[in-house]
Amino acid sequence: QVQLVESGGGLVQAGDSLRLSCAASGRTFRRNVMGWFRQAPGKEREFIAWINWNSGNTYYADVVKGRFTISRDNAKTTLYLQMNSLKPEDTAVYYCAADTAYSTSNPPTITSRYDYWGQGTQVTVSS
Repeated sequence: QVQLVESGGGLVQAGDSLRLSCAASGRTFRRNVMGWFRQAPGKEREFIAWINWNSGNTYYADVVKGRFTISRDNAKTTLYLQMNSLKPEDTAVYYCAADTAYSTSNPPTITSRYDYWGQGTQVTVSS
């Protein structure tokens, strides 16, 4: 079994920065793509960014492009999301996800691409 655990959320003011981390534990697994999503109350889970675990290639939703950066550490064990210039509309629960099944029939921007999810970390941005 694979467990993903997010950390780094919190309450910040508009314009501040936060860095979220996603650590994996459990059995050793190969991951093709990892992504970050978020879900605000009453809304559907929204794609934020994905990274190809091997190549390091990244892709962002327009709503966060230029403000957020997805990355992994050199040991390829931890996923990060650096969030700068935060806005109140960024308030949500943030989830990391892993595609270990190589579900390439689904694009990495949709939830069904991913077979493992973390429990989420709350990010609240006050105005």
